[in-house]
Amino acid sequence: MPTSQDMTTDMTDMTTDPTAAPLPAPSQDPVAGPVTDLPPGVLDTLQHQVAVFARRAEQTRLGGVGRVHNTMDRAAYLLLNRLDQEGPMGVKALAAGMGIDSSTVTRQVAPLVDTGLVKRTSHPEDGRAVVLQLSPRGKARLEEVRASRRALMALVTEEWSEEERSVFCTLLTRFNTALSAIHFTPPTAMPPAS
Repeated sequence: MPTSQDMTTDMTDMTTDPTAAPLPAPSQDPVAGPVTDLPPGVLDTLQHQVAVFARRAEQTRLGGVGRVHNTMDRAAYLLLNRLDQEGPMGVKALAAGMGIDSSTVTRQVAPLVDTGLVKRTSHPEDGRAVVLQLSPRGKARLEEVRASRRALMALVTEEWSEEERSVFCTLLTRFNTALSAIHFTPPTAMPPAS
């Protein structure tokens, strides 16, 4: 079963199960977008449940339980997690790895530097370049938030079997990977009208 740390990895780094069937390329309707043969009821239920999940996640910010509940926003968590997993890196590399703009990373990192969770250091090979590094304080704070979020996930899924948790993690990872692939894949041009 994936660990909580596995589930915090940015979706651009995740791969799907190699034994899983590849997602079919849907045909395009010029007005409505992708066309599918799936029953609308299933897709309506799926999109509704995703919308409810997004609202609930925003309401709770999946902030965990206990003392650290709701004390780190999603952007900060994902940035700190990436620096923890991959080590020091520049703004451009961090932005590319997360699939966001460098200016967004710069804006999101500023308060993390100001609060001492991230520090700017010289690049070990090119002293002129600056890299961002998780500080010891940032590492401790990240682990505190991870522990709180693990407790929340345990509470939410306390009546689930290990198999159900594992299946859910697998499917959610696959869903996020597919969503990321669609989000980061430029749309194909429609053929000219004849």
